Amino acid sequence: MALKKERLIVDGYNMIGSWPELVKLKNRDEIEEARDTLLEQLSNFVGYHGIETWVVFDAMFVPGISKSYDQFNLHVVFTSEGQTADSYIEEMIVDLVSPIHNVTVATSDLAEQRMVFQKGALRQSAQELYRAIQKTNVEITHGSNDYEYNKYQRSIPWSVHQLDKLGNFYKNLTSKKDE
Repeated sequence: MALKKERLIVDGYNMIGSWPELVKLKNRDEIEEARDTLLEQLSNFVGYHGIETWVVFDAMFVPGISKSYDQFNLHVVFTSEGQTADSYIEEMIVDLVSPIHNVTVATSDLAEQRMVFQKGALRQSAQELYRAIQKTNVEITHGSNDYEYNKYQRSIPWSVHQLDKLGNFYKNLTSKKDE
């Protein structure tokens, strides 16, 4: 049985309003720096886990701009003026949810979370995503013994224990061949 590929949609300003270091930047009217910091942190996270990711910002802080581009392994979207990130995300979910893709929307907006479930996607709060990113940063910094296994776990349905047994079996086969 093939595992589903992961897709993540992030409500950008929702994260900026929730994550401690981003809130500080926002409160100092450094919204561009907050966006860049968010994208940088998300890039490390999604790169490590191999998750296709969109970050959606609405036109609230950048009126008149409607654009999308790829940066740091992320699809970055600024909605058109008058369109909220929530409405843009709702439209995206319809196109992205499929039998081969798990779609998760990161937002702490309760109304948006309910809509996400109705459209067949999963939800993750801003704090849950923040904690997941912090955990990943620790794994990247200190190394994770399970990284190789985690990488393969996403593409094969074997447990870490089964991979250990397979590895030992392979070592035994190759050592007997060399005798």
